[in-house]
Amino acid sequence: MNNRLEYLKSITPFNALPTEVLQGVAEQLQEINYQKDVVIYQQDVTMMKGVDIIVQGSYESFFYDSAGNKRLIENHEPGFCYGGVSVLLNRRRSLRTVVAKKGTLVYFLHRKDFRLLCKTYEDFFLHFTAEFGKRMQNEEFVHFFKQPASFAESYIASEQLYSRRVESIEYRPVIACQGHTPIYKAAQLMAAQKTSCLFILNDGQKIVGYVTDITLRDKVIARQHDTADAVSLVMDTPIVSISADALVYEALLMMFQTKTRYILIQKAAGYVGFISRNKLLSEQAQSPMVFIQSVKLALSTDELKRKWQSVPQFVTQLLGRGVNAEIVNQIITTVADTIAQKVIESVIAQIGPPPAKFVFMVLGSEGRKEQTFKTDQDNAIIYEDKANEHREEVRAYFLDLATRVSTDLNNIGFVYCTGDFMAQNPKWTHSLSHWKRNYDYWMDESIPETVINFSTFFDCRTIYGDNTIMDELHQFLDERLQQPLEKLFFHMAKNALQYEPPLTFFNTIRTFKKDSREVFDIKRTMSPIVDLVRVYALKNRIFEVNTGERMKALKAKGIFSESEYHELIQSYYFLMNLRLKKQTEQIIQDHTEPDNYIDISQLSKIERVTLKEIFKIIENFQSKIKVSFTGGVLS
Repeated sequence: MNNRLEYLKSITPFNALPTEVLQGVAEQLQEINYQKDVVIYQQDVTMMKGVDIIVQGSYESFFYDSAGNKRLIENHEPGFCYGGVSVLLNRRRSLRTVVAKKGTLVYFLHRKDFRLLCKTYEDFFLHFTAEFGKRMQNEEFVHFFKQPASFAESYIASEQLYSRRVESIEYRPVIACQGHTPIYKAAQLMAAQKTSCLFILNDGQKIVGYVTDITLRDKVIARQHDTADAVSLVMDTPIVSISADALVYEALLMMFQTKTRYILIQKAAGYVGFISRNKLLSEQAQSPMVFIQSVKLALSTDELKRKWQSVPQFVTQLLGRGVNAEIVNQIITTVADTIAQKVIESVIAQIGPPPAKFVFMVLGSEGRKEQTFKTDQDNAIIYEDKANEHREEVRAYFLDLATRVSTDLNNIGFVYCTGDFMAQNPKWTHSLSHWKRNYDYWMDESIPETVINFSTFFDCRTIYGDNTIMDELHQFLDERLQQPLEKLFFHMAKNALQYEPPLTFFNTIRTFKKDSREVFDIKRTMSPIVDLVRVYALKNRIFEVNTGERMKALKAKGIFSESEYHELIQSYYFLMNLRLKKQTEQIIQDHTEPDNYIDISQLSKIERVTLKEIFKIIENFQSKIKVSFTGGVLS
């Protein structure tokens, strides 16, 4: 047994586990000998009972192609652990075919023990997801990995992700202690309860923070913090919670967006338990959420570029399975946000910490969480006001940050904005007081040019930085929007009326020639919906940024009737579905740059009939907005 323990201490990732844990693992290992050229596992057929740690000899792994040839042959020497990726990310099926070489001895660890290690120790789990992420950079590997996969099983996995409730996932009970508890006692409680997350209570018995194994490693051990101090001094925040009725994909998106590894589950007025990101990911291994995790682990802009180039594949699969375009938009947005956050963090690491609190915000379609593949950068920076003697120094830092971030994003695939709505443009990187003056000017002047700016910068949200700055801006806008602003709404309504749906008097779809094709511009077709919903949101001081979320809020306030809401939201996401399908086909099948032109000849009869009905709905809403927002001024 001592030999096994010493061997585990010498190999990755087991050497990262505590000694007492390794002792328990060593006791569970089984020794297995294999003769030369024995086929141990068959790709996508053999169900893995656990993982093999090679001690002597070697494994040869490969894919078989349709002609029976070995492809992507790899030799695995002592110290390699085979089966981790298969158990976690391939429905327990062996990823590849494996043949033992002469004199092979392995230590076998049962999958339940392996999964427990993954759930408890994040670094251990990430070793295997990172290994898979690296392999997925190889186009040939991706081809053979995807080929054998059962579409039915993948479909079921996807459907579970988008229909399964959080309460259906097994969650842990909340273990908590008072904030004044000494750190060492908190650690003892975690060990006794076998939990990697301990929640911290204030004097009112409200959960105000948490500590994890990583907290203790980074904030206590690494910094030699006094373990007799109160645990509240090292706890992490904020607390993130979600309703037990929420869908699994919503929980995962929330965890990625808030960068938390643990989320509390709420029922009625209390918390019934918590769940870890690793738990949700391992349960949804076939979903794009694993891909998002791999994006978070990327180490360079080149790697981030490859990740972004892979997104159309996911989108094609999701749309093909009938996943709603609203959800697909959220997936694309989360990936784009994650990439931008990685870039910002990387640049800050290069140039040093910021001299003031700030937010990096995105605008336009990305600000609305409606990003497609025909998109460019739209962003800006707001930083806190500083004393006059530091003003230029602070401004120089953020302009440098913005330029570096924009350059990296452009290299990754988020091209420069042709209208120069980017933080690297000195016009769009300013202090909070300057931004308030910008909004004041746009609202007070209210001419077509300033209204365009206001519309662009109303569709904004923070993807990095201190949210209190954006909260203060929203509070300022909320107060301003309570004042008479008929001229502003008039010009915004006119924007929503500029585009005439391409429906002729004879009820046919109006097209124009584009490279010998009869097409219409689907982005322009969707714009009136975006514009008119924005006007109603502003008028009613609704600060949701997403068009769909704005519609829901307007329905909740009684501004849109139930039927109006359903007509509009179904129309919008039908158009978004068409747009995303078209763009992914151009990228994947045609290897061309995506655009927004829909070829009428490529649409089915049902799609054409649906489009005509949508155009009528848009016309009806345009008539309504004309009466509501322009009638009084014109008269």
